[in-house]
Order: sequence, then structure tokens, then C-alpha cells
Amino acid sequence: MTRFRAAGLAPLLLAALPGPGAPAVAQTPGAGHEAAPADVAPLSPRYLLMDVQGRAVSHEDFRGRFQLVAFGFISCPDVCPTTLLEVKQLLEVLGDKAARLQPIFISVDPERDTRAVLRDYTAAFDKRILGLTGHPEFIRRAADSFRVRYEKVREPGAAADNYTMNHTAGMVLLDTRGRFLRRFGYGMGAREMSEAILAAMAAEGR
Repeated sequence: MTRFRAAGLAPLLLAALPGPGAPAVAQTPGAGHEAAPADVAPLSPRYLLMDVQGRAVSHEDFRGRFQLVAFGFISCPDVCPTTLLEVKQLLEVLGDKAARLQPIFISVDPERDTRAVLRDYTAAFDKRILGLTGHPEFIRRAADSFRVRYEKVREPGAAADNYTMNHTAGMVLLDTRGRFLRRFGYGMGAREMSEAILAAMAAEGR
């Protein structure tokens, strides 16, 4: 699959998305992506990964801030760039309150998504989005704790680096202590997400 060029495609996708104040339009994940599962039991999200500077980062490093976590990969042609553009819109809607939210994008394709490429990719949407990667086993453990599924898919006879990743779409909101609050389904608009996040911030009493 051709590598997604975020810097060039981001403006086009942004133009195609509804504005921050527009009503959300129901969407379903594209081919190769699945909707997030219904959470019948509380999640216990955990991760220990690496940021684009090579520093270890865990779910405990953002005490006092909310975390908005998405899983994906850079070569993703539609769902992942759309999700990150929605994060960009969300940060704009939140205004000053965005300082209390840390958006995180965890790559499920560490073979191709190097730290340098991940840095450029997330920055093309918003420099406040933190890209994380790491050893495949650590990524797997993180995904399992979020109940996110992913797998490599390669056509028969394709070259070793010619593959895509099927993965769960959507985002997960964690509170200021790193505990699960809720999921946001793929395609939920920035306005609707901002209302839920602002309500969570107000509930913190700050």
C-alpha cells in the first residue's frame, strides 16, 4: 500500500469533514476496520511505549490531564487520517480547555511507522497529538488493555512490506488518573465529543 502523505491530504480531508459546530453524521469504519466493541466490563487501560523522541511514556505520565487515545497506522488510507482530523477539530473547539487533554495516537504498525515518520505524521494534523510506538509485544499488551484488535493482512504472493492493518476504529477517553471514562465511536463529531469531555472536566470540580 502506498504510504499516506499526511501533509498533502490533510487539507483535503479537513475540507470534507463537517465543521466543529455541524451536527455529527453517522459513519461506519471503512474496509479493514471494525467498530469498537461494547464494553460489558470496565476497562483497565495500560501502556508503556515510546514517544517520537525515544522516551518511555506510560498511562501514568499524564496525571491531572485527560487522555484521548486512538490506535492506527500511518499507511491507513481513510479511518486514521479522518480520526486525527477530528482530534484537530476537537482541540480547536475546546480552546483553552484543550490544555487539560492529551491526545495520543498509538501505532499498530511498528515495522513501518518509525519514530521520525510518526512525528511528521501527527504534526501534520496538530503538534499537540502525541505519537507512540514501541516493541510489538508492548503494543499488543496496550491494545489488549483497551480492547482494541488489530492484525496484519497481506495478499497472497505480496512482498513482505506490502500489507495493511485491520484494526478497531474509534477513540478512548481516560480521566485525570488514567482510568477509562468512555469510548467515542468512529465518526463522532468534534462538537459532540467536546460536550462529553467538558462535562467530564466539570465533574472533576476544576
